[in-house]
Amino acid sequence: MAVSRPTPAHLSATPADRPVYVIGAGPGGLAAAYALRARGIRAVVLEKADHVGASWRRHYDRLHLHTTRRLSALPGLAIPRRFGRWVSRDNVVRYLENYAEHHELEIVTGVEVHRVERTKDGTGWLLHASGGRELTGSAVVVATGYNHTPRVPDWPGRDGYGGEFRHASDYRNAAPYAGQDVLVVGSGNTGAEIAVDLTEGGAKRVRLAVRTAPHILRRSTLGWAAQYSGVLGRRLPVKLVDRLAGPMARLSTPDLSAHGLPRPDTGLYSRVRQGAIPVQDVGLIDAVRKGKVEIVAAVEAFEDGKVVLADGSHISPDGVIAATGYVRALEGLVGHLGALDERGRPVVHGGHTPAQAPGLYFTGFTNPISGMLREMALDARKIAKAVAKRLS
Repeated sequence: MAVSRPTPAHLSATPADRPVYVIGAGPGGLAAAYALRARGIRAVVLEKADHVGASWRRHYDRLHLHTTRRLSALPGLAIPRRFGRWVSRDNVVRYLENYAEHHELEIVTGVEVHRVERTKDGTGWLLHASGGRELTGSAVVVATGYNHTPRVPDWPGRDGYGGEFRHASDYRNAAPYAGQDVLVVGSGNTGAEIAVDLTEGGAKRVRLAVRTAPHILRRSTLGWAAQYSGVLGRRLPVKLVDRLAGPMARLSTPDLSAHGLPRPDTGLYSRVRQGAIPVQDVGLIDAVRKGKVEIVAAVEAFEDGKVVLADGSHISPDGVIAATGYVRALEGLVGHLGALDERGRPVVHGGHTPAQAPGLYFTGFTNPISGMLREMALDARKIAKAVAKRLS
């Protein structure tokens, strides 16, 4: 279904046939479209799914934001107080729907952009989209999402595993695993929360495979959200934040070394800079201490229908859930434009553009300790300011 509205007369900063195209109708794309519109710039959002917030609709049922309601709102519209401090998945979707409607954003659904390149005259951007469409824009904002394509390690022998195997992107709730022995692979926020959900949902046994022990933080301590500390530390030197975070972690979270989760030997912020976000505790600490979630070594392979762990042990769970993350999958879209680093991540975000691709912007591909939604709200304003300056 396409949602498209007439462009108001005051939106005249871009030629009628060359709007700014925003690829992706998630929070980053919607925020950028609103910020552009607020500056009088026509922005058209292209979304391959049938609805806004497609990736949020696919998340597991119990998911709530780990960032506060107030610091998770997008520009121009607060999240309703009735949604609570920690907003649920369903309410995030409702908020995104309301956001698009409230700001009368121009959104076209069912359109997937495959490739972006410069126009022949070098003055704009040509988007190759589904159905043979070729769209020309004055600038492009890529907001296809951090959690774009599920990543599953190429474990030897996995095809011969006889139990149920799925990526965390396909997990909804614990009901199918009642009475079963389940192995969750990956100790990020998703893996930790799914493991807790399984224990509460009736799984007989839950094990969590951990390669590198994560930093674990209380989501809130005496009313002080961990996100507040993240915001305060966002601009501080990495080593200073590492030194400050150590004592705070020891005060707020117990030592789980006896249960297989030792405290990390690298600093919290150093790990964040490497892409490892701390786990916000929503029950993992208690579940591990009570033995409801067992910590085991990382998965190395599958052999004779069993799972081989890094310590040499073999286990036979009824099911395996791989909470092994996602890839951005931007190579086909913009990989030829010198816009990605060696790991496939955009080299810039916000109001900056790659040196070889002026007019190409990115949002939603960073995951700072201050909160991804907050970062996208900041990016949106910076992008709109930069585009307005370029078009002027």
